[in-house]
Amino acid sequence: MASPALLMRVVASAYSVAEKAATIVRNVMAAGDLGIVEKTGANDLQTKADRLVQMSICASLARKFPKVTIIGEEELSTDEVTEELIEDGHCEEILKKTCPAQYTGIKEEELVIWVDPLDGTKEYTEGLLDHVTVLIGIAYGGKAIAGVINQPYYNYEAGAGAVLGRTIWGVLGIGAFGFQLTEAPAGKHIVVTTRSHSSALVNDCISALNPDTVIRVGGAGNKIIQLIEGKASAYVFASPGCKKWDTCAPEAILHAVGGKLTDIHGNSFQYNKEVKHMNSAGVLAALRNYDYYASRIPNTVKQSLVP
Repeated sequence: MASPALLMRVVASAYSVAEKAATIVRNVMAAGDLGIVEKTGANDLQTKADRLVQMSICASLARKFPKVTIIGEEELSTDEVTEELIEDGHCEEILKKTCPAQYTGIKEEELVIWVDPLDGTKEYTEGLLDHVTVLIGIAYGGKAIAGVINQPYYNYEAGAGAVLGRTIWGVLGIGAFGFQLTEAPAGKHIVVTTRSHSSALVNDCISALNPDTVIRVGGAGNKIIQLIEGKASAYVFASPGCKKWDTCAPEAILHAVGGKLTDIHGNSFQYNKEVKHMNSAGVLAALRNYDYYASRIPNTVKQSLVP
């Protein structure tokens, strides 16, 4: 049998690397010293988990795929990476899947991996553990084509004996796995949005959509999970603040199951390595009926958010 295509090997490795990351996240929390640092203010935090997880993910993937560009949220040197942070395993199940034809010839230097070591850091520090995700997004030709989302605390309120954590993965042209794809209740408009980065613009935009319910949760990864599990029908964030590492993996997984994620104007995000990191024109996403929500974004909101 021919050896698996590079893309499938990268995704299979990212799966195991994300599981290792989840263990680090849980260990830091269990040890009790989060090592919180404010980056730009009280809503922009970094913890020991962010730092260790990013070192683990970046060093593990760089060792296996040295020519891939890896861009992580935290500015860290990779010099002090210890061996216990390295994960060299992979998920065998993923290697059994056939790589979509358009991706079989990809070379290492053509891939960009966007890493958010701990999406929902603020919620992590506040004990809202189910909001927390580890995001590894894989881009080719500027597009998000594959992603891994690990939820380290999935099931954490399910009581003793429940398996803690899960890993969701997806590739365009194959699909997405590790969860039960569910559509939001028909005829209901349930909007999921930011919990800790609200503003007048964010709220005006949501009001214009006339939703039945608004859910406020932390983390972009968590919000996309709300969409693919049918708990929300649209993710609307009319504000700068989200970065490419927040959206790359979630976008790939949402697109793999037929959803759509763009900025507030309906523009696709670009994920090539030279791109600016900030998604300055917000985020709009839905699993189904994207056009319904896109058509209701007020022009005043669009004018306020310049891509």
